[in-house]
Amino acid sequence: MALIVQKYGGTSVGSPDRIKNVARRVAKFKAQGHDLVIVVSAMSGETNRLIALAKEIQAQPDPRELDVIVSTGEQVTIGLLAMALKEQGVDAVSYTGAQVKILTDSAHTKARIQHIDDANMRADLTAGKVVIVAGFQGVDAQGNITTLGRGGSDTSGVALAAALKADECQIYTDVDGVYTTDPRVVPEARKLKTITFEEMLELASLGSKILQIRSVEFAGKYNVKLRVLSSFQEEGEGTLITFEEDSTVEKPVISGIAFNRDEARINVIGVPDKPGIAYQILGPVADANIDVDMIIQNVGQDGTTDFSFTVPKGEYPRALKVLEEVKKHVGAREVSGDDKICKVSIVGVGMRSHVGVASTMFRTLAEEGINIQMISTSEIKISVVVDEKYLELAVRVLHKAFGLEQAV
Repeated sequence: MALIVQKYGGTSVGSPDRIKNVARRVAKFKAQGHDLVIVVSAMSGETNRLIALAKEIQAQPDPRELDVIVSTGEQVTIGLLAMALKEQGVDAVSYTGAQVKILTDSAHTKARIQHIDDANMRADLTAGKVVIVAGFQGVDAQGNITTLGRGGSDTSGVALAAALKADECQIYTDVDGVYTTDPRVVPEARKLKTITFEEMLELASLGSKILQIRSVEFAGKYNVKLRVLSSFQEEGEGTLITFEEDSTVEKPVISGIAFNRDEARINVIGVPDKPGIAYQILGPVADANIDVDMIIQNVGQDGTTDFSFTVPKGEYPRALKVLEEVKKHVGAREVSGDDKICKVSIVGVGMRSHVGVASTMFRTLAEEGINIQMISTSEIKISVVVDEKYLELAVRVLHKAFGLEQAV
């Protein structure tokens, strides 16, 4: 019999009926003899409602008080799920993050977990109870309620699994696993039985919305076995995120394709080609708290060079404004940009031992007349920036070129 931590997202607990469904599922696992810790999010839409409520009172809500408000969403869910389990004849007890206690730093709205006290949970598990914990929240050393940032319930689940040394952490979502790409773009996309932490981390950082990136980092750091499953299907093994690379001879070179529409490109043209120029351009962008993703600096000619990088689309107007000041300071000829771009990335640990992956990718896009504007690579990924209108075509042809629809 195993100790399992299960996390259910907002859509899984989005109504009383869905909460009753989760209770039935949990009761079934309990009947099999497993020890269970259940982490839940607020009901879908509830956190947004609470934030909107706060903004009606204060345009820029005080971070400490905002945490007090939004943490109530999960508090409602844990109470309802405990009641639903009792109706099923299963003894259950609910805890807020502060009651557990999940100790965090004091960075309100984006706190990080420092320690988890597992004594009460272990005592309850020994007594045969199902323990239900509010995700997304904790408490700092001064006793203030804190929250972990959007998607933080995934991190709560993984952190509890690490603290309890659970056999598995199961993340229940509205999809039944990790797919080779988004099935809404490529209907032939295939569900993966397993994927490595490295690959999942890349996919999460490149636009795949299945798991919060911090939760994958946490799981990798503490050796927590993660499984992604659907809360709307009774059966299925989902996708296991694992440390071991699949030793199958026919292991595919590429595991998945991620894409991100939320990108904009900025070009700083004709800047002096001298040491420190990259810092002079990107320093003010970082000071404005704007994330920079892909960066390209061209070879200098006639003492000048061109500098291009990408930022989140929502930050594009602000970044251009910052760079107009930088332009005067560094003596650049021109600042231009394009917010009608997207990033398409192929990911796979198989790249380490296979040559020709990049050339296959570039040839496939060229044959479709898709122009590559920027390229970025790491050991297990290649990302390209292309015109936004080609996003779906690019994903479909690359999925086919690498044979991702074929079962291994």
